[in-house]
Amino acid sequence: MIHYLRGTITMSFDGGIVVETGGVGYKVFVPDNSPLYTGRGKDQVIVYTVMIVREDDMSLYGFHDNDSLNLFQQLRTVNGVGAKAALSILSSIPVDQVKKAIIFEDVNALTKAVGIGKKTAQRIVLELKDKISDIGPLAELAEQAASESGRTEAVNALIGLGYSRSEAVSAVGAVEGENLATEEYIRLALRGAQRK
Repeated sequence: MIHYLRGTITMSFDGGIVVETGGVGYKVFVPDNSPLYTGRGKDQVIVYTVMIVREDDMSLYGFHDNDSLNLFQQLRTVNGVGAKAALSILSSIPVDQVKKAIIFEDVNALTKAVGIGKKTAQRIVLELKDKISDIGPLAELAEQAASESGRTEAVNALIGLGYSRSEAVSAVGAVEGENLATEEYIRLALRGAQRK
């Protein structure tokens, strides 16, 4: 298995690049928004790769960092998401935005990718949400997601009590503190609204 290539990017094509190392040019498929496209002509680059072998094809997929490679591999574990679909997702939005979309269950963000329908996006969220939130710095995103969920529920509760959406959003938005329970957001929002 080829983990990475260190070499020179000699050319690019629709959907990928050619990395020359040791006198051999490797055709590597990369996301459309990859910074590797700007590496053409530079002395040396490192392209982290995964080789996918099928009966009728053998292809290299490459990424500028291990984080992107790992997310690509995780996306491929989802039933119905192959290499091309995973690459399409990573081509449509940046890696951190893909992770946020999964954590925040933002199905619409994932369906921006060519070939990704609503059902597939829902399956990605369902199967990867817990795995994504366990990855290092993304623990903060998971906490933020929980906080945002509490705020959203609090806004909806205030609307149910007769506040307009703008009043509810303003009241909940004025509450200081993160990762509070929904009930606490509601209590503090109501207290702040009564002071006005």
